[in-house]
Order: sequence, then structure tokens, then C-alpha cells
Amino acid sequence: MDMLPIIAELVQKTPSKILLVVLDGVGGLPLEQGGPTELAAAHTPNLDALAGKSALGLLTPVYPGLAPGSGPGHLSLFGYNPFQYLVGRGALSAIGIGADFQDGDVGVRGNFATLDAQGRVADRRAGRPSDAENVRVVGKLKAAIQEIEGVQVRFYTESEHRFVVILRGEGLGEQVTDTDPQKTGVPPLQAEPKDKSDHKSQRTAQVLNRLSERIREVLADEPQINGALFRGISERPRFPLMSEVYHLTPACIASYPMYKGLASLVGMEVLPVEGVEDAPEGKVKALEQNWERFDFFYLHFKKTDSTGEDGNFGEKVHKIELFDHLLPQLLALKPDVLAITGDHSTPSRMKAHSWHPVPLLLHAPLLRNDPAQRFTEDEAAKGSLGHLRGVELMPLLLAHAGKLQKFGA
Repeated sequence: MDMLPIIAELVQKTPSKILLVVLDGVGGLPLEQGGPTELAAAHTPNLDALAGKSALGLLTPVYPGLAPGSGPGHLSLFGYNPFQYLVGRGALSAIGIGADFQDGDVGVRGNFATLDAQGRVADRRAGRPSDAENVRVVGKLKAAIQEIEGVQVRFYTESEHRFVVILRGEGLGEQVTDTDPQKTGVPPLQAEPKDKSDHKSQRTAQVLNRLSERIREVLADEPQINGALFRGISERPRFPLMSEVYHLTPACIASYPMYKGLASLVGMEVLPVEGVEDAPEGKVKALEQNWERFDFFYLHFKKTDSTGEDGNFGEKVHKIELFDHLLPQLLALKPDVLAITGDHSTPSRMKAHSWHPVPLLLHAPLLRNDPAQRFTEDEAAKGSLGHLRGVELMPLLLAHAGKLQKFGA
């Protein structure tokens, strides 16, 4: 059910401020039975102190048993039913980097990859190259490939191993399967139309398959970045804006283009951030400098996810501890409502997104007694918030901020 029209009828403008902190992929698993998760292993005195005077619970971002991508995971946190408001990763990345992405274009998220002599995927992320190395390789592709079968091809750097392709031409469609097999030791997949009778998507699939071949030809002399995997083939969607639905003046503080793209789709103003993702102090500075201008802030931290995808338990623990160190600066701003959660779990043990619920911490004036004492999966399971779905978070934040009127007579 789409709750946005109902919420829009009940919402009222107030001066109270909401801060939503998303620790990407923060949920985890023990490395062995009986051991701690990454959150439980981390030394987090500030989060522990906050948990002791907050309400906690577990949150399933999308649906039980589904391991969500960051797109549906985030949209649900913003209150948008991810089964109704669908958006591909290519569109998100294209919007997030500010690419020339027009109606009728098809956006594609690319991963630079390492292919072995037999054409099998040896590394889906090509060793996570630097942004500068990405720019160099993208420049090489731009010079060599401008058109495939009458379709214009434009390449853009995103970050590290990620890049974006914009296809522009007549008769293109978005219902095309990914070429990323999501594992190593096998060759890239062939792009295929999801419906064989869909001639537009069939054309797009043909273009992408030829583009994969051309990229391999152009990068044949590269020692590591010698192939590409395509994901999230999508056109540009149109969503209701948070200013219209929630009567909020919302802002986004994020570094990675995909998350800025998500925020832009729902009408957040994306604020400039100094520094790089490994130095999240720039995000806190952006929050402090813009605190008076907005009443809703989405603050995103990425590295709890990427360290999990790398299978680096200790480094994910370290990133959690870095956030804990920054927490007092967030609390010093005195948000009326503060929520800390994740868009999905990324256990280091699995090296991938998973279906496991994430912990949710809610700090607000009107809370019931809560026995949870730490921001961990086990403690959150004891909390007074119970077990929520992702789309239930925004109404809860609005209610605690005094922004929702009574429903019904």
C-alpha cells in the first residue's frame, strides 16, 4: 500500500528538526557461532550512552528474506514503497554525478573488472582503483567509443571501480538484464531483454553486448582494468517530492553519486561536502554549516558497507568506531529527532548484502522505557520499537517530531 497520499493529508509544518543517519550496510554476522557481530565487537562508548536513553528496535528495510540493493533500501527509509517506486542503479548513478541524462536516455551503472585469459571474472571491482585511475581509463574509452550501432555512448567516472554509461538514441528500452554475474570464476553474462517481444529493450541489449566487446578490445593492454560489468539499466524516473508529501525542507549529505542521486529523486538538496569518504569529518562540517537552513537531514556513511563487501571484519569494526567518535558533534546540534540505522546488512562473513534486519536507534523526547543498552543487533532485538519495515520509519520520525496530525475521527 502506498502511504504517501495518506501521510500528505496528515502532515503539518513545524520548526522541529529530524536527522536520519544511515550507516550503509551496518548490520553484520558473527564470524563464528557465538561470536560478536561487527557492531558488538566495536568499542562504541558514545553510541552505548545514547542507546541507554533512546528506543531501539530491528528494521527490515524492504521485505523479510530479500537482500535489498541500496536503492530500494534507501527509498524505503525515505517512506517510498520500493515495490512501487522502482529505480535502476544506472539512473541513480547518472543523476548523482550530474550526467547529461535526458528523458528517453538509458543510464547504465558499470563496474570495471579484471578478466582472466579465458574471459572469466577474476575481480568484480578490478582491485578498487583510485578515482584518478578511473578517470584515466574512462578517458581512454571516451576517445575510442562514441557510438555503437547508431546509438550515442557517453562515459562518466563515478568513483573507484564505478563508472556510468549514458545511451542516447531512438528506440531504446530499460527492461534489460545485467551482465554482472555477481561472482568470480565465470564469464560476464550476456545482456538480454526481459521480454523477447520488447523490441526497444532488445535493441538496448544488443548495444550493451557490443559495447562490452568494444571495451574489452580497447582495454586489452591494461594489466588490471580490462573489462566491464553492467548493472541497473534504467531510464529516468519521476517521484513525488518530500517537500510536497512531508512538507519538509530536506537536505542530503553524502559523497557517493548513487546516494546523491537517490536524494535528488525525492527532492532533497544535495549539499557540497569537503574531503573524501574516508574523512567523514567533512560531512559533519556540512551538517553544522547548514543546520539552520533545513528541517530534515539525511546523513550517509558508506564505508561500513564497502568494508563488509571486502570481507574485512576488523576494518568494518574500525569504521563503526570512527562514526562513534563523531557522534558527540551530531548530538551537540540537538536534533529534535535522531534516527540511526542502515539501508541493509552487509556481513563481512558474506562479502555481500544480506536479508538480515538492521538495528534502529530512535532518540526523541517522547519515548517509553527501553531495556536496550547498546546499538547492536542483539540489544536492538530487546528494544521497545519492536520489528519494523523500512517504510514505517518516516511516519515514526514525523510523529516524534510533532509533524503528524491525528488520523481519522
